[in-house]
Amino acid sequence: MKVLLVGNGGREHALAGKLLESQKVRQIICVPGNSGTASMERCQNLPLRIDDFEGIGRFALVHNTSMVVVGPELPLALGITDYLKRQNIKVFGPNKEGAQIEASKSWAKSLMQEAGMPTAYAEVFTDATTAKAYVASQKAPIVVKADGLAAGKGVTVAATVEEAQAAIDDLFNNKCPLVVIEEYLTGEEVSVLALTDGLTIRPLLPAQDHKRIGEGDTGANTGGMGAYAPAPIATPALMERITQEILEPAIAALQKRGIDYRGVLYAGLMITPDGEPKVLEFNCRFGDPETQAILPLLETPLEDLLLACTQQRLAEQPPISWKQGVAACVVIAADGYPGDYQKGQVITGIEKAEELGATVFHAGTQMKNKQLVTDGGRVLAVTAIGENFEQALTQAYAAVDCIKFEGMYYRRDIGDRVRKQV
Repeated sequence: MKVLLVGNGGREHALAGKLLESQKVRQIICVPGNSGTASMERCQNLPLRIDDFEGIGRFALVHNTSMVVVGPELPLALGITDYLKRQNIKVFGPNKEGAQIEASKSWAKSLMQEAGMPTAYAEVFTDATTAKAYVASQKAPIVVKADGLAAGKGVTVAATVEEAQAAIDDLFNNKCPLVVIEEYLTGEEVSVLALTDGLTIRPLLPAQDHKRIGEGDTGANTGGMGAYAPAPIATPALMERITQEILEPAIAALQKRGIDYRGVLYAGLMITPDGEPKVLEFNCRFGDPETQAILPLLETPLEDLLLACTQQRLAEQPPISWKQGVAACVVIAADGYPGDYQKGQVITGIEKAEELGATVFHAGTQMKNKQLVTDGGRVLAVTAIGENFEQALTQAYAAVDCIKFEGMYYRRDIGDRVRKQV
């Protein structure tokens, strides 16, 4: 197989690494890829933009690519799958209509309500005045969401009415056409990523992301500062409920709307104090950094699962097999992220980190004058596997301590909730 992988983050480095574990995968072409993918055997970077559908399609056809795997949400929301499928190219990733499940919070909320899924009550607004008046009539905390794509940073959990109103002003001033305001749910969050061919859906191991920039889950939302898997709160019994009450109804509701959804359906869930799962949001792609914690534990060949989804034969696949143990991932970011940050800081210590047994996934990096330098907000993701979370997290943080660049920042409390569980 020859696989074309769209994206340049830590998620794509993890996908490429897992695919290359199989001898059936002869070559991976990453568009545009990063320094991590460039350094892998049987992997090459192709310097095209992720929205250059014509260039991607031409390369896939000329080079007889077996399958295109789309990592980020943006090209999916722009219709890359629709474009490539018109040329009879196999694509793992939903079409433009299906990608609305992430690209439009209001569209996703209507789908949830239509399917009768457990979720937070929400209202949708088209102007700041009405939205602010509504918030003033509610109790804080309350949640304010941008309707469209925001790279994981379009949600404000407002502790006060004033904070919510400021978030509303900010979104409408930045040309957000719709704002979704939701009730605040309490509990413990969990990410459930599932593979689907539009008919059958298979959940992967549940993971727990750490979205806030600050320790103790404080500060601004980010794309994710670390993750671990499998999340103990999502017991086998609860996963069965999530599959039956959320994932399968989602696919049925998509089918009812005439949408052939083939790819990842990622459910961001809140597990309430009484153990009830409620949907916070859906995403249309692999999570980042959840993927960097989940895929290292996968034993079933990834290419078999992805190809089965594109060919609508997931039901024929045997149950997904997993390695023993747990995985923990710590994200290293540039100072200032998720706001303004500097690029071009020299990175050292990755080889030493990997000598300790960790895997270092590149995200915002590039080679400049034969030196590895920072080139993004989230720079690296360091993953370790252990028999238990104490072991995995200790190893991950030991590896993080080997890595150096000016202004590097990471949370020191990733996995504290489960660290002592054996």
